[in-house]
Amino acid sequence: MQPGARNLITDIEGLRVGNAADERLRSGTTVLVADRPVMAAVQVMGGAPGTRETDLLAPDRLVSAVDALVLSGGSAFGLEAAGGVMDGLRAMGRGFAVGPVRVPIVPAAILFDLTNGGDKNWTTNPYPALGRAALANAAPAFEIGTAGAGTGAITANLKGGLGSASAVLDSGLTLGALVAVNSLGAVTVGESPHFWAAPWEMEAEFGGLGPAPDLSGIAAAEPMPLKRLREATTIAIVATDAKLDQGQLQRLAVAAHDGMARAIVPSHTPFDGDLVFSVSTGARPLCDPLADPFVLGHAAAACLARAIARAVHAARPQPGDMSPAYPAYHRAALAARGLRA
Repeated sequence: MQPGARNLITDIEGLRVGNAADERLRSGTTVLVADRPVMAAVQVMGGAPGTRETDLLAPDRLVSAVDALVLSGGSAFGLEAAGGVMDGLRAMGRGFAVGPVRVPIVPAAILFDLTNGGDKNWTTNPYPALGRAALANAAPAFEIGTAGAGTGAITANLKGGLGSASAVLDSGLTLGALVAVNSLGAVTVGESPHFWAAPWEMEAEFGGLGPAPDLSGIAAAEPMPLKRLREATTIAIVATDAKLDQGQLQRLAVAAHDGMARAIVPSHTPFDGDLVFSVSTGARPLCDPLADPFVLGHAAAACLARAIARAVHAARPQPGDMSPAYPAYHRAALAARGLRA
């Protein structure tokens, strides 16, 4: 297994990602769109989710293919970003045909960033416009860190952000992850700059520091919530070019949640809305119907853990930040130990 050419979810052919953000608002939206409708599933494991159209993705529902997926800031207001994406897709002639009308299928999930210091005193909900702008920006290459849905994200002790990673399996199948990290838990170990996800890092993609040298006392630690109720959530998409059915996609989303638990401590709390969408373009048939889904599940967990660390590692410092961005935190953590970055 190795990273794809871009180390982004768009290493899967036919997928594009678009970001849009409002710096004054300190929030934004990210859209994943495919060249044609793709099969999707979802698994929710957090206690405080905010979603739209996710019931459609159950295996027994009529419509299993989606035109796009939306990750957005803005809490419940951000769900309206999907409306802007729908408008843009309909203008392109995309959508589920119902007589003369086309209805784009656009499930969405949101994170809470309403108390991050941005100006939320709007008179018109800004998220439909952000959704449409993100769709217009969709491309194979896109920014991570302080971008899109991760623009105003915060973790327990650091700025959050938007992250992505990919993996090409020995079988030739490709898997990618896209995530907006706004977690109650921490992505770094204690007061150190080492990421929890370090054992799964590839090619120094988030600094190459390796695992924390001292994990003594971790098992006995009792973390306290550093955010208030409903102020957290990590929302993600894992995608593959493997041809999977709805049940296999559901299991892929379940397995991907392991990556969230590896990269964020604690995760899946009652105060997080942790959620993973899974997507299959169906471009490549399975070589082994038993072994391939098994390996894809492992790859999904590892890839999502890497994407989470990359999101925080790439976050940019900005005036008025309520939490430090990782680069400054890294320097301070090393200085406290008498070391230099």
